[in-house]
Amino acid sequence: MANQPKYVTSAKPKVGGSIYSAPIGTALPTDATTALNTAFKCLGYVSDDGVQNSDDRKTTDIKSWGGDIVNSVQTEKTDTFKYTLIEALNVDVLKEIYGDSNVTGNLDTGITVKSNSTELDEHVIVIEMVLRNDVLKRIVLPSAKVTDVGEIKYKDGDNVGYETTVTCFPDDNSNTHYEYIVKPKTAVSGGGH
Repeated sequence: MANQPKYVTSAKPKVGGSIYSAPIGTALPTDATTALNTAFKCLGYVSDDGVQNSDDRKTTDIKSWGGDIVNSVQTEKTDTFKYTLIEALNVDVLKEIYGDSNVTGNLDTGITVKSNSTELDEHVIVIEMVLRNDVLKRIVLPSAKVTDVGEIKYKDGDNVGYETTVTCFPDDNSNTHYEYIVKPKTAVSGGGH
């Protein structure tokens, strides 16, 4: 098969939001176009670093008598996503980073954030993007947890952001995430412009 440049793509955030969070057990989308359940909260703008997915597999080599490597078995697989949330005044972003019970109030009444060692809950995350030629891609993390937050910088001339790493855990089907990709159907033009 010849090289196919039409299959090369870049990714942009979907207009209106690209990362959504919902409680565990929320109905999951099973395609790239169905509207999300109303339980999903938009986490707003993401830094221009975009989203990085690390699918890390560790293996152990098995040797035969004499030292030849004759097999390699997978001993571990870690699926993580990393992105920087830059809406530092968004209550839903603060709840994502510090935990739902550790953030109260709103901008009008005042927001209180408590930072403590309470373990964060597993939840559902959906990442939405637009690829080349308006192809839609949706990544669904059925069970994910914030496992690392990078250094938070408060600096003149730069956005306050939360560099967030989430670790994905297997669902009932042993899958850590799903990807749905589709080229939307275009409306047929009806005559003159």
